[in-house]
Amino acid sequence: MTATLTNQPTIALLGQPNSGKSTLFNGLTGARQRVGNWPGKTVEKKEGHYDRNGLRYRVVDLPGSYSLSANSEEEIITRDYIASGQADVVCILADSSQLSRSLFMLADYAGMECPAILLLNLMDIAESQGKSVDAEKLEKKLGIPIVPFVAADRKKYDVFYAAVERALDEKKLVNADSLLENFHTIENGVFEKLLELLPNEGLESYSAHWLAIKLIEGDIAILEKIKSTLSEDNYRQIQSILSSIKNGALHTGGCKFKWVDELLSDTFVKKQERPLLSKFDRLATHRRFGKPLAILIILLGLVASFIPAAPIMFAGGLIPKLGEPIANALSAISAPQMLTDFINHVILNTLYFAVAMIGFVFGVNLVFGFLEEIGYMARVSYVFDGTMAKLGLQGKAVMPLVVSFGCTIGGAAGTRVIDSWAQRVLTIALAWVVPCAATWAIVPVLSSLFFGAWAPLIIVAIFLVAGIHMMITAKVFGSKLIRDEDRAGLIMELPPYHKPRWKALFRSIFVRTWDILSRALKVILIVSTVFWLLTYSASGSPDKTLLYRFGRAIEPATIIFGFTWQTFLAYLASMLSKEAALGVLGTLYLGAGTLFSATVGSGGEMAAGLSSVLLTSLTPPTALAFIFAVTFNAPCLMAITSTYQETRSLKWTLRILGYYFATSLILAFLAYHIASLIF
Repeated sequence: MTATLTNQPTIALLGQPNSGKSTLFNGLTGARQRVGNWPGKTVEKKEGHYDRNGLRYRVVDLPGSYSLSANSEEEIITRDYIASGQADVVCILADSSQLSRSLFMLADYAGMECPAILLLNLMDIAESQGKSVDAEKLEKKLGIPIVPFVAADRKKYDVFYAAVERALDEKKLVNADSLLENFHTIENGVFEKLLELLPNEGLESYSAHWLAIKLIEGDIAILEKIKSTLSEDNYRQIQSILSSIKNGALHTGGCKFKWVDELLSDTFVKKQERPLLSKFDRLATHRRFGKPLAILIILLGLVASFIPAAPIMFAGGLIPKLGEPIANALSAISAPQMLTDFINHVILNTLYFAVAMIGFVFGVNLVFGFLEEIGYMARVSYVFDGTMAKLGLQGKAVMPLVVSFGCTIGGAAGTRVIDSWAQRVLTIALAWVVPCAATWAIVPVLSSLFFGAWAPLIIVAIFLVAGIHMMITAKVFGSKLIRDEDRAGLIMELPPYHKPRWKALFRSIFVRTWDILSRALKVILIVSTVFWLLTYSASGSPDKTLLYRFGRAIEPATIIFGFTWQTFLAYLASMLSKEAALGVLGTLYLGAGTLFSATVGSGGEMAAGLSSVLLTSLTPPTALAFIFAVTFNAPCLMAITSTYQETRSLKWTLRILGYYFATSLILAFLAYHIASLIF
């Protein structure tokens, strides 16, 4: 058996976002999958396998994309992988409930010289809408296996397995003859002229006609790719032809949609239907009321996410309680005190942090995965697209930003509904601006303590600064992540509402949650260990720690930003958790507890006696500098970890972290010196 499993046919899953591609991938591979990045890229790469009849089938989940053009890094990765010949068969998924739109991917694929099968997914939804497809007749037209399918129902995967085996045996390509006839109608005969100049055999797995169409569409990457295969004269002629073409993608797109209509003219039946929840949908997409409704539902979703998260977070809260019995057990065997402290302060707190984080991530993914599953998130994207486009984002980005008012971890996790990796990173970068609930646990306390009745003005100032901060951050990161041509408005067909497929939803969430947990544990453990070493002293006295000595040494520099050495160390601790800021101040000013234990506390309560000490130790300008620095510093260690999990890029995580560290110091500097002129 082991010998036969070395033969691994590779299946590549290709489809537009929301076509059910990830559902199929999870259904095929289960826990037998690994997630990483494409070589040299920051785009997520998912691979797995399934075994059948003594063979191991390798499955690659290609990035979701609407076409095979060079409009995004995801699309370039997808088509380059197919053209590389690494896939033995490409499985193209189409949404049967919106077949005329979903088959555009098939039209864009036609001409790729790799065997394919077409999965007409979501057939259960299509049938509930009175739609039906004559798969046999459509298969005769296209020449490749075509399977009506429901990826969420694993009991019916036999038809998929049979289609894959058949495609591997027959190795049939998409029949694109009628599509080529449409391309010949493009004005001025540019299609024929380009074909005459291109190699008859094409290039790699790209046929000559596929290359010609991409050239007409203005695909610079393809032009560069063919340059080395052409004579200088042919290349100059191609450039001359292309310079005369205007709106090439519009012409080729018309040909592709016409071909799709021809395919479906006698194979697709759509009965008269009553739109589900039509009154609600009119409200959900209303220009005036759609946005408030979306924000209300997102906020309710944020609250609802705590329901499934609470048991997990409660279980995580029990982990630190193991510290005392473990300490007693280690003491009984005369274990070194440093080992006991490491287990209690690092190992147990790492588990606590990770489980608490994963509980909230699980809750957010479940609630907002449900909204995505039933079709509502597309409405959110629609009504907020114009607003978010000003920041270089799509409408779906509003959900993570609103959720970040509760917790930045949930905001980062919520970016999973965004299709583009670049937009996902930009959304997370902006989510860090939003002051989370933990921030509001300490900012009002300090504002009221130092500014009394004027404290509400401090809160208003924070919101104003956050708005300006968000616009500047969008410019800074957007210029690196989002190209100008990708900032156009959203054109989309709203999917119909439908019942959630609970099994598929839970399967997807459990696989994702386990992957995040396993990775988060490593990151949190490393960071916690480093910080523990910096705050450790054998006597437990803070003034014996490396961090204490560091703080005292650099106070001449930190005072420029309005920090005493105590507030600067508390500011650094706020990068582990916002609530830790008050705990560290209590430890340093009152001498209670150890510095590390103060950073892993919770609640944000003011230690007894700390108020009077702060009032005598800090001036209003230094207090204001501290408030702004903590508010706009990195949210917390778990949010940093969640950012790394979602971006899968250490480089971009460190860029975002460095940016917020620098900007929070700048804001502290401005707040301190402006306040010094007033007070």
